[in-house]
Amino acid sequence: MTSDRAGRVWELVAIEAALHGGEVTAADACAAAVSAVEVTGAWLVAAAGPDAGYLMWVTDEVSERLFELELTLGEGPSLDASVSGGPVLASDLRAGEAAGRWPVFALPAVRAGAGAIFAFPLRIGAIRAGVLGLYRARAGPLTAFQLGDALVFADTATLLLLEAQDGAAGDGEKRSGPGGRPGGLALHRAEIDQATGMLTEQLGTGMAEALLRLRAYAFAHDRRLSEVAGDIVARRLRLSADPGSGGVGAR
Repeated sequence: MTSDRAGRVWELVAIEAALHGGEVTAADACAAAVSAVEVTGAWLVAAAGPDAGYLMWVTDEVSERLFELELTLGEGPSLDASVSGGPVLASDLRAGEAAGRWPVFALPAVRAGAGAIFAFPLRIGAIRAGVLGLYRARAGPLTAFQLGDALVFADTATLLLLEAQDGAAGDGEKRSGPGGRPGGLALHRAEIDQATGMLTEQLGTGMAEALLRLRAYAFAHDRRLSEVAGDIVARRLRLSADPGSGGVGAR
């Protein structure tokens, strides 16, 4: 990155932080990227490895829905970026290329309000911190200048997210979100993990199979994964050990 571009991006992030009167965080990089890169919305995922990670910040409801679709369906640009370690640019989710690459995810993403998705891994060398996801309501590629800015925003978010994690470790406690912001979104994934653990006992399976069953139930019943997980944790829903019989609600 050039020093001029890096300085301009950092200034935009600092301005975003000043709006809420707090310290500069990775969430500010996520929010500032929306107007600078000229996208509709963004989300920030914290992940130490090539998995779905934990949703830490969103700029709108569509961003949250897109992440949850990827988590439920097990495919999508953010997941590919996390695994490959490189940017994934889907400029037209209605195109045949996107449908071929993400046959289950592409159409629901369009229905959720996205025409294009651009995902950038947050990493420094071998250190993985998560993914920055950007979406546009309309289809269309990023310009070379917008792509350059997006890459710098991703680098900035990486540094800030790692700094927040180091700060939390130094404080001897886990922060609820980037820079100490409310962690309600992170709690969604924690609840999914809890529900998955409960299913391993109910179904007598391993964690991978339990998560697969959880995803399958949410998809088959057209429900959000976090909602199904919440019902399982609250013991309002119990899945049958027979995959073909669906789930049995229990109060």
